[in-house]
Amino acid sequence: MSTRTAVITGASSGIGAATARQLSAAGYRVVLTARREDRIRALAEELPDAMAQVLDVTDRAAVDAFAASLDRVDVLVNNAGGALGAERVADADPADWRTMYETNVLGVLHMTQALLPALRASGDGTVLVVSSTAGLATYEGGGGYVAAKHGAHVLAETLRLELCGEPVRVIEIAPGMVKTGEFALTRFRGDEEKAAAVYAGVAEPLTAEDVAETITWAITRPSHVNIDLLVVRPRAQASNYKVHREG
Repeated sequence: MSTRTAVITGASSGIGAATARQLSAAGYRVVLTARREDRIRALAEELPDAMAQVLDVTDRAAVDAFAASLDRVDVLVNNAGGALGAERVADADPADWRTMYETNVLGVLHMTQALLPALRASGDGTVLVVSSTAGLATYEGGGGYVAAKHGAHVLAETLRLELCGEPVRVIEIAPGMVKTGEFALTRFRGDEEKAAAVYAGVAEPLTAEDVAETITWAITRPSHVNIDLLVVRPRAQASNYKVHREG
């Protein structure tokens, strides 16, 4: 049998890149997608039999063309997403909300719809959605991101119902506080002080590798085992708004 193939979106950094490395180590042929060509090509060179493809998951025509280029797909990791801004609802920029919805929800929809025929044809497919604890509970200043991640959560939940009886699992991994090099910095538009404040006093937030290990574990369970929803937080975080900070 050919090597099982895993497509990973948002693979240029953070959780996506870490997941690519761990799935490759687990024996998968990984297909890396992201908008930043230099990063995914550099990562692909590190990994055996890896492929890199520049892709914007919000561009449906590009997604369809990408799907048509693949000879097989066994796993889809919908990781591309992100947050913009932390303004209250009264002050938020609708353009930011639109961008977050298009990336976190419609991007997952585009990739899933385009690759579902191949996942079904594999006879043992997996769709994994990297959502967030923001998709399960609200917090002030998070309205747009929370709404988008609620959308991703509901998409995964609905898809699981609709595919019941077919040979495709639907897994959702919902991380809490993860410290990567870019998430908070992007959210606060490059403001390093605001980005650092998110993690101030938190001894050990999750790392990208922690989440990637969780993703890889869920994917590599026996075919009859479906991890419907797995919430993973650092020990210092009890909820989206209760975090132990030292000092």
